[in-house]
Amino acid sequence: MTTVPRSEIFDDVYFSVADGLAETRHVFLDGNGLPDAWEGREHFTICETGFGTGLNFLAVWKLWKACKPEGARLHYISFEKYPVSGAYIAEVLAPWQDEIGEERYALVGGYPKKQIGSCRVEISSNVILTLVFGDVNEEIIKTEADVDCWFLDGFKPSSNPDMWSKTVFENMARLSHLGTTFATFTAAGFVRRGLAEAGFDVRKVPGFGRKREMAVGVYQAGTRPVSSL
Repeated sequence: MTTVPRSEIFDDVYFSVADGLAETRHVFLDGNGLPDAWEGREHFTICETGFGTGLNFLAVWKLWKACKPEGARLHYISFEKYPVSGAYIAEVLAPWQDEIGEERYALVGGYPKKQIGSCRVEISSNVILTLVFGDVNEEIIKTEADVDCWFLDGFKPSSNPDMWSKTVFENMARLSHLGTTFATFTAAGFVRRGLAEAGFDVRKVPGFGRKREMAVGVYQAGTRPVSSL
């Protein structure tokens, strides 16, 4: 790809210039230990901040179809304040037709035409996609779920600081259980400190491509010193 989609609101790209799908797999799938994390589970819930073009969801769904536990169901919840259209998703994800073409077609076909409130889409017999259109700071406090892993994929914190807020971190903790994981492309200090203060054990690990570091972690249901973060 020579160009990637960019948000004019946040002056940031939706995914890596190098390879968006490879970035998703490195940051969010590998970062959360998928698919091993859902092995033996009857239900698995992923929650995401920033649906964007849906690339993360499609990568997860592709992996889920390949190695899901027998009879298991996946619930994918994603918040999005500035949704794009289904036609836009179809266009910008076309370069990965050979890898996620079938999934992209199904997503576009089921994508809500009215992007208001919370929309539940039964994307397949064992996958539910819940799209929550609105400000994550307002919507997450109304959300009830037992989240197994988090994809923190808002635009970079310097461009979109509102998404990386104390409200989000505290409600992540509320919706998590002991062992819930998170992964994010950013290693910004205030993000790591906020997550640690909310009860997550936070680590820096190698990022994707030219990005030297990213952050991953596990909910420990308690706080710890954050001076090293």
